[in-house]
Amino acid sequence: MKKLILSAFMLLGLAFSTQAQDISKNALGLRLGDNDGFGGEISYQRGLGKENRLEVDLGWRNSNHVDAFKLTGLYQWVWNIEGGFNWYAGIGGGLGSWSVDKDYGDNSGSFLFAAGDIGIEYNFQEAPIQLSLDFRPEIYFGGDYADYNDSFGPDIALGIRYRFN
Repeated sequence: MKKLILSAFMLLGLAFSTQAQDISKNALGLRLGDNDGFGGEISYQRGLGKENRLEVDLGWRNSNHVDAFKLTGLYQWVWNIEGGFNWYAGIGGGLGSWSVDKDYGDNSGSFLFAAGDIGIEYNFQEAPIQLSLDFRPEIYFGGDYADYNDSFGPDIALGIRYRFN
């Protein structure tokens, strides 16, 4: 039994000690998703080390009579799965502004939010392209946005970025 437990801990340690082999110094592209309406973000990633990076996104959302702009910053940890596949998790937040169509109340304001992030990505070896799919739960604070909209927003998005040094 002791050998089984020791083996399990060694396997866990090995799994957590693997590092991402292919984090680019810079990556720039688009992140297209759906959080209470379709939207896109200009996405920039900056490698900070062998296994972590910073992601900054400037985006917009267009949904049921509400338009929103937001700026997001996330600190991410990246782990290699195999080959060009990585998975990542992160935490951060941001700020934004929103407005309701004139026919539906003509209201506007600003908001803050906290965000988490978990996803998977593939870095092509033949070309400097990165594809990603992630889930970013967001919790909104301040202003009337959390009152008008849900205070929780699950954001699922597909990203495509050009990697460069």
